[in-house]
Amino acid sequence: MAPTIVTTRKRKRREPILPYLLILPTFIFVAMFTAWPTLLALYQSFFRQRLNIARFREPTFIGLGNYTALFSDDRFLLVLKNTLIYVVVTAPISIILGFLFAVLINRTIKGIGLARLAFFQPTILPMVSAATIWMFFFTPDYGLWNTFLQYLGYNGPQNWTGNPDLALIAIMIVAIWKNAGYYMIFYLAGMQSLPTDVYEAAVLDGANAWQMMWYITLPLLRRTTLFVSTIAFIGAFQLVDHIFVLTKGGPSRASTVLLYYLWQMRFENQDVGKAAALTIILIIFLLLFTVTNFALSERKEDAYA
Repeated sequence: MAPTIVTTRKRKRREPILPYLLILPTFIFVAMFTAWPTLLALYQSFFRQRLNIARFREPTFIGLGNYTALFSDDRFLLVLKNTLIYVVVTAPISIILGFLFAVLINRTIKGIGLARLAFFQPTILPMVSAATIWMFFFTPDYGLWNTFLQYLGYNGPQNWTGNPDLALIAIMIVAIWKNAGYYMIFYLAGMQSLPTDVYEAAVLDGANAWQMMWYITLPLLRRTTLFVSTIAFIGAFQLVDHIFVLTKGGPSRASTVLLYYLWQMRFENQDVGKAAALTIILIIFLLLFTVTNFALSERKEDAYA
């Protein structure tokens, strides 16, 4: 009897170690590739260091000098404005289109699989390939986009990627086209897991399709919307591949966003200090949005409860 009691006690002592062992790989990964780079960027943001200038090659402590220089620079303020416009436009429109696409294809009719594939197909393409396709669409003289607009009554070719007033719109169109099908998948999965008895009761009560979507589908999918909106807004801050192909941030920085400007500052200008400061600013934007999004969602959850 005594050995059994001792063995049981040893087993109880060893059991609390197992959860820590399970999360250890994730902890190491996050520490190496998230926490440490963030702390290093924060440290470097307080120093002036230009690798392409001999007298500034060694890091020199300047405190908040990099942040002050950035926010007093009209170019950075323009980049910040472009970034906010890009995020505020592309993320909500992509989410709304993804939801509408999911509503359209959440049916059991013949050929619906081809429709789902058609909506999802842009997501499969790499962003560089998608941007290359749209480069042909945006060609001023014979591009399909200008041809389509001419049918709608707009005369004269437009240089979408070379016009400062249209360049940012062009990269937003590509991002929306690329991402809407991706968000559609999450909404489609959520819709297919919703209880059918709720809709049957709504039909018996005389509710139409719009009322069921607004009062039943959207409230039941609020958790899905929280997840989709989080990855959509974070992805909008991080998406720059098509800018390299279509506009390279031009003309006159009209299509330069924060992450692309960070790349220019670090690898073209080789300004380590300002690039680190831009990294911290980008992280702060992402944290502010994520915390705000979750706070608003929890408030809505309490309201529904």
